[in-house]
Amino acid sequence: MTAAPAFVVELPVGSVGVHDLTVGDPADGAPAVLAVHGITANGLSWRRVADEIGRRHGPGAVRFLAPDLRGRGASAAAGGPFGLRGHVADLVAIADTCDARPVLVGHSMGAFVAALALATHPQRFAGAVLVDGGLAFPAPAGIDVDAALRAVIGPAMDRLSMRFASPAAYVGFWSEHPALGPALRGPAGAAVRAYLEHDLVPTGDGQWRSSCVLDAVRADGADVLADADTRGAVARAVAQGCSLELLWAHRGLLDEAQGLYDEARLAALDVPPEVTVHDVDANHYTIVLEEPGVTVVADAVDRQLARP
Repeated sequence: MTAAPAFVVELPVGSVGVHDLTVGDPADGAPAVLAVHGITANGLSWRRVADEIGRRHGPGAVRFLAPDLRGRGASAAAGGPFGLRGHVADLVAIADTCDARPVLVGHSMGAFVAALALATHPQRFAGAVLVDGGLAFPAPAGIDVDAALRAVIGPAMDRLSMRFASPAAYVGFWSEHPALGPALRGPAGAAVRAYLEHDLVPTGDGQWRSSCVLDAVRADGADVLADADTRGAVARAVAQGCSLELLWAHRGLLDEAQGLYDEARLAALDVPPEVTVHDVDANHYTIVLEEPGVTVVADAVDRQLARP
C-alpha cells in the first residue's frame, strides 16, 4: 500500500522518498514548504495542510514537499545512522532541490527535527512552524526509551509489532483510536485513510504490518527524550535570529483533556519570548488532519512565507 514518492534522495544504503503534495505543477521560483512528520507517521499526514496552502495561493504557487523520514513508508529501507541528525541531513539535501529557502513545518517529533535543522543550518531554511512538539521536558537519567515511548504514544508504538489480515483490518484498528477514529469517520476521512494505508507493507505470508523500523523509532525517541542538542535547538535557533512559531493542541494523543503542553507547562519550559505561541482546539493528531487545526497550521505557514 506504500505510495510512490515524487523523487528520492539517495543514501549510502537505500534512499529517502519525498512526496510532492503541491496543488498543481510548481512554478519556477515558487516558495517552498518542507513538512516533517511525527515519530511513527509518514509524509502523507500533511495532505490536508498542503491542500489548504494550495487553495489559498493557487495551483503551483507554493511547492509543498513532505518526505517519509528514514525508517518509514517509502524510506523504510533507508540505512542509518538513525536519529534526528540523519533527518536533518536529509532535509538539507531536499532543500537543495528548492528554488528558495523552504519554510519548515514539523509535527510532534518532526517539530524537534525542524527546530534542530533550523538551529544547525539557519542559512538553509526561512523559518519553522512547530506543531505540538519541539520543546522537551526534563528526562530522568537512564530512561527506558521503549517504556517512555509506549507511555507517550501508546497504540502508535504497540502496532509496530502487530500483524494485520488486510488493509481494512489495519484501518479498523485505527478506527477504534479515540483521537484518530473520529477523524476517519469525518470530512477528512479519505485523506486520513490514505495516510494510514501508506504505512502498510506486506509480510510475505498474506498479512500486513507497519513499515516503521523499530530501531529508527527508538533512535529518534532517544534523541527527543535525552539529546542535549535537540533539547536546546529552539533557543539556539532564536539566538541566531531565526523565526519560529509554536502551535499546541488542547488535547492529547488519546484525545484526553490534557495535551502535551498547556500554558503552565510552557511557562516552565521558558519558551523564548521571540517564539510566537498559539493554542489550537484539536488533539495531537487532528491538529494537522482536520479543522480547525489545518487552518491554524496553514495560517502559521503563511506568516512564515510572508516574511521578507
